[in-house]
Amino acid sequence: MTFFNPAEPIIRSKQESLDFQDRQGLIHFHLRIRNKTLFSTFYTRIDQVFLLWGLISAAIFISAQFIHLSWVIQAGYWSALTLIGTVGMVALTHFWVKVERLQWVLYCWVILMLSGVVLTDLSIFLGWGEVLMRLCPLWLGLIAFGYFCTGVGMRSRAFITASLVHLLGIATLHYVGGWQFLATGIVMAVSLLIFAGVQWDMRPPIEYNLLTLEQKQFNEKQYQLRQASLSVSSL
Repeated sequence: MTFFNPAEPIIRSKQESLDFQDRQGLIHFHLRIRNKTLFSTFYTRIDQVFLLWGLISAAIFISAQFIHLSWVIQAGYWSALTLIGTVGMVALTHFWVKVERLQWVLYCWVILMLSGVVLTDLSIFLGWGEVLMRLCPLWLGLIAFGYFCTGVGMRSRAFITASLVHLLGIATLHYVGGWQFLATGIVMAVSLLIFAGVQWDMRPPIEYNLLTLEQKQFNEKQYQLRQASLSVSSL
């Protein structure tokens, strides 16, 4: 028995055969002109968290690169956005993580985000120059650790890969000179937006103790449909 699920590709296009817990709060987007569909997709609550953090990451790090405000004002702005993202993440994922028994992964992200905010604010208000000069590697490191925990919890190669990408981002900051905030924002935001738009690999279904018998049977049928779709696509 392998730790990761070898039956699933690392990433693939989204599949519509979603489990019960994934269908809660689902948002569909359809862009049509007359009778022609130009764009059609959906976002689960987990995808919505990726989109939320992607927009927040881009706003924070791109503004830090191009908008000339005092560090104090930026600290308040960053803190507010990070707290909004953290609260939104908890609100959107609390049911899903309970069903999947992954509460500890959510707690890990909350701790990492709040720790990052505290360290960032202290470095600004107390004049911790060494930390202030390393905000980009600090945040890339925190996110890398969060992705690693997510990859372990979900048994996902995709999230482990994202962790390695963020660690690689730390190693390349030295080569981008004065564009570190922009580079950090790109790495973080692009990774999140990719996760929001694709299906990532995950461990096989577990015994969903919080679901009713009918909901469990529904999930089993959805899993069979997904496996059949994978078998067809591999031919």
